[in-house]
Amino acid sequence: MVATTQQTISWKRFRDDPTDLEAVYFRWIQPGAAAPTITDRAEQIFRHHLELAAGRRPGIAVTRLYRAEDGSGLGPALQIVNDDMPLLVDSLTAALQRLGATVTEVVHPVFDVLRDRRGRLRAIAPSEGFDVAQANSASRSEGSGNVVAESWIHVQLGAGDSDAVLDRIERALPPLLGEIRQVANDTEAMTRTMGSLAARLDSVPQPSATEAADCAQLLRWLGSGHFTLLGYGYYRVHPGADGPEPQQVSGTGLGVLRNGSGVDVGTPALGPERILRLSNGSLDSLLPGSPDVYVVSVADYAAETTPSVAGKVVGEHVLVGTFTVSGLHENILDIPVISRRVHQVIEWAGLALNSFSGQALLEMLQTFPRVELFSTDARRLFETVSAVMNLGLRRQIRLFLRRDVGSNAVYCLVYLPRDRYSTEVRLRMHEILRREFDAEQIAYSARVTESELAVVYFTVHRGADAEPADITESNRERIQDLLFATTRSWSDRLVTEAAGVAELAAPVVQDYAAAFPVTYQQEYEPARALDDLCRLQRLADGQIDTDLYRVAGAPAGEWRFTLYVAGTEVSLSRVLPLLHSLGIEVVEEKPYRLELPGASTRWIYDFGLRVAATALRSTGDGDPEADLNRAVALETLPDTSIRRRLPEAVAAMWFGECEVDGLNELVLRAGLHWRQIAMLRAYAKYLQQAGFAYTFANITRVLLAQPSTARAFTELFDAYFDPDHLGPVATARAAGISARLQDEIDAVVSLDTDRILRAILGLITATLRTNYFRRDEHGNPPGHLSFKFDPHAIAELPRPRPQFEIFVYSPRVEGVHLRFGAVARGGLRWSDRLEDFRTEILGLVKAQAVKNAVIVPVGAKGGFVVKRPPAATGDAAADRQAMQAEGIACYRTFISGLLDVTDNVDHAGGEVIPPTRVVRRDGDDTYLVVAADKGTATFSDIANEVAQQYNFWLGDAFASGGSAGYDHKAMGITAKGAWESVKRHFAEMNVDT
Repeated sequence: MVATTQQTISWKRFRDDPTDLEAVYFRWIQPGAAAPTITDRAEQIFRHHLELAAGRRPGIAVTRLYRAEDGSGLGPALQIVNDDMPLLVDSLTAALQRLGATVTEVVHPVFDVLRDRRGRLRAIAPSEGFDVAQANSASRSEGSGNVVAESWIHVQLGAGDSDAVLDRIERALPPLLGEIRQVANDTEAMTRTMGSLAARLDSVPQPSATEAADCAQLLRWLGSGHFTLLGYGYYRVHPGADGPEPQQVSGTGLGVLRNGSGVDVGTPALGPERILRLSNGSLDSLLPGSPDVYVVSVADYAAETTPSVAGKVVGEHVLVGTFTVSGLHENILDIPVISRRVHQVIEWAGLALNSFSGQALLEMLQTFPRVELFSTDARRLFETVSAVMNLGLRRQIRLFLRRDVGSNAVYCLVYLPRDRYSTEVRLRMHEILRREFDAEQIAYSARVTESELAVVYFTVHRGADAEPADITESNRERIQDLLFATTRSWSDRLVTEAAGVAELAAPVVQDYAAAFPVTYQQEYEPARALDDLCRLQRLADGQIDTDLYRVAGAPAGEWRFTLYVAGTEVSLSRVLPLLHSLGIEVVEEKPYRLELPGASTRWIYDFGLRVAATALRSTGDGDPEADLNRAVALETLPDTSIRRRLPEAVAAMWFGECEVDGLNELVLRAGLHWRQIAMLRAYAKYLQQAGFAYTFANITRVLLAQPSTARAFTELFDAYFDPDHLGPVATARAAGISARLQDEIDAVVSLDTDRILRAILGLITATLRTNYFRRDEHGNPPGHLSFKFDPHAIAELPRPRPQFEIFVYSPRVEGVHLRFGAVARGGLRWSDRLEDFRTEILGLVKAQAVKNAVIVPVGAKGGFVVKRPPAATGDAAADRQAMQAEGIACYRTFISGLLDVTDNVDHAGGEVIPPTRVVRRDGDDTYLVVAADKGTATFSDIANEVAQQYNFWLGDAFASGGSAGYDHKAMGITAKGAWESVKRHFAEMNVDT
């Protein structure tokens, strides 16, 4: 104990040093749990509180409000020293919050203190482990008072609390503490009064002995720790202008009713038929629960000694207070009056109390607000629970309304499925009730248990002058519908949206509803989610879907792009290059992960895009943004719509069907399809192999700067080679486009631009055949492009120029085949010269012409490069195998590309069969024979296998050196051929060799 002077009493735990006492002051604050505003100034807090407690008169609280600028280092904060009593801490914190303050921390130790007759602090110790009798004896011998328990309360307020809030606190503290003291001083008297009222009910004349006994037991139950009494008063009824008015009899008030004001008890509704009423009331006080206190009214019957009014109600005993925690959660079968009503309801329901349904009904009744159980008779209670039964299975809500007899308040009881209840839902319901009943204030209580239903009880306080609330059945149903709409969860609304989609089974929708993350639900409405759900549901692992749209009202060029992925998570580094290659700036990304039971993870990535105004202006015909309305069904849009073409281009790049480079900007700039851009890219790549003076980057720059010319190139290409539009009209159209292109190029100022555009135009004009328009049995185009050229018409080609040349292009492989005569053969090389493999092949065919001059008049050579070699793994053997597999795959593509534009021969009749959907701008050309070369020595069988798939007329003679042919090296075919040719040559000259 800390003593202010040396004491004769031996305090073992604390002496003059207050350090140990400081530890007791903060002992209920767990290390690390307190706010920094407490831990950083603990010593100052304790020292200031000790100074405040130095002097206090008995029965009077001392308080001090600290402000941030007062130099104490505590503010804003509040410190109080008061006699320890019930309701003190709860009342204080509740009052501070209602006054607008922010309570960040509360420290409230209780000490046993000794003061002298002038109130000066003499000694102090913790409230437990203290010999009070010894201390009192010692203090009396010194002329001091008795040891009393004091509550020391420190409240740390929010740093943002304004001076106006602090001023309100300063004004409200004295009356609040006075009320608390008044209630504490009168609690014993109020409890005795409640007990005496119960005893009187046992003897006062009344028509129903059973009801009187129940009411007496109820008062005893309330007084046994189930009800906190705040006030008592005796009221008599006097005639008033608007009917009977209750007036408190002077001198009867206790607690908050001691002065006869401050509580609205309503108009008494008691009489011979009703002995006790428990209802809602309001209390003009800062005590906890005061906006919604409970009012217990007990009828006062005239005594038998007054025959004229004997047995009549002449007044009311009114007790106000709040239920304790135990009172709120007591088993309703143990509560007098209510127990009898509950048994009656279960009996009317035809249920046994111990049956499953009986227990379910009892559990539901247990959730009823206590005041409603007291205010509702058994018949209405039965009707209410009958309406609520099975409500959870139907996932609906039920609203019950009651208007208070003596006030304008409306009591709203709302039942709803438990999983639909949340703070957000309650706040929305609160707002609806405030608006519908023009409420001044609304209090609530909620009960959420393991039951299927949650129950929320709203007390709606209305102005005294407000018109009576409309609680008719029609209005109740209308408000109930409003509440139902606002309590429906996002998932519920999604399920409703999906109800009309036949291909979506209910369990699938439920799984998705649970899988959509909260961040997604906050961003998108269920109607949007249904569309996303359908897209995700159609995806198999590894597949994607895409969507491009513009939010209504968004600025021009502000678009959204959504990527749907099934399976593995996608990194930004994979997606951003694709969008950037289209000339689009990505300004934000919103990823959403969906975990579905029994299925792979689904991902939704929503990107915010910004498209430059220059790109929008140069796009093809019409407004490209006109089709970006997400409400318009995609299938109703034309193929040329940007909402179709841009996502298709992204998908093509995603799966490796389209290269990722700047040329893709033509999707927006020229309104081209990604395959049309691939055709232009192939021509640009071929120019690089031809030794063209300009790089691919320069060619790209020129085409992007001339979007209309780029479109015209594709139009000319279509006019030449589209098999669905042949004939004189197509020929005339091609001539017109060609002339227009010539005019556009002639108008170009830059020499570099002129040369690049003329080179592309020359390539298109020199193209004899292409597989661009071929389709497989499923209607899909090939994954590679083949072009057969007339090399002599291409000015950019170095000499010697072959008679025929085929260029095969794809994102995976590129290759050329140079043939210097109608009948010529030669090997195909797997080249590693990515930038100039045609130069390598041309060099080989030159050497072949010299070496084989005596064998055949002309030769042929071909070669290809692997553009996307497998990434190295560090395992040399595995890397070699992976590279070999990729080379074979590219070789197959290259052979297919050659055969795509080569005529076939009908073995039966010798008729030439052109390749399907290939427009030929040259004559018949059926001869194509290949052989092995560096890197392809073992590939002849592969070539023959591909030829067989095309049913090519040469069969296994297509590729010499295979398993069905001759061993080129072992038999020395080249040397023997040369010797036989020499012999033939001399024989024709009549020279005997």
